[in-house]
Amino acid sequence: MHQGKFKIKNERKYLGDPSNIRYRSSWEFSVMMWCDTNASIDNWSSEELVIPYLCPTDNLWHRYFIDFCITMKDGRKFWIELKPAKYTKPPEQSTTKRGKKRYITEIYQYVKNQAKWKAATKIAQEHDTQFQIWTENSLAVLGIKILGK
Repeated sequence: MHQGKFKIKNERKYLGDPSNIRYRSSWEFSVMMWCDTNASIDNWSSEELVIPYLCPTDNLWHRYFIDFCITMKDGRKFWIELKPAKYTKPPEQSTTKRGKKRYITEIYQYVKNQAKWKAATKIAQEHDTQFQIWTENSLAVLGIKILGK
């Protein structure tokens, strides 16, 4: 159940096409269930907002699809990226040949993510919105249980 089509219960809360909501991980599915049933959430969407960003690894413009946009009943707005905590920190260097190749791949991904998050933070602030990265720790604090764990 790591990928699929999400069957929404509260269609009025979803901003976008409620018949075409897709999840790509158990984390996304769990957050979707939380958004759909949480009485404090006025509306939400998944991968409906696209942010342009300049990636320093290739110096080209790319499109960043925000995982979730959430508006609370009290008016607060959030753009959410779901990411394991280990990917929010620079990778650790390795001395083995295989480790060095993995490190290079991970550092490219880290630099790319930093560029995405910087662009999202800037544009979110212009729209009176908070950009946040939710890790497994954030989900636990919010009481969002990841299915399959």
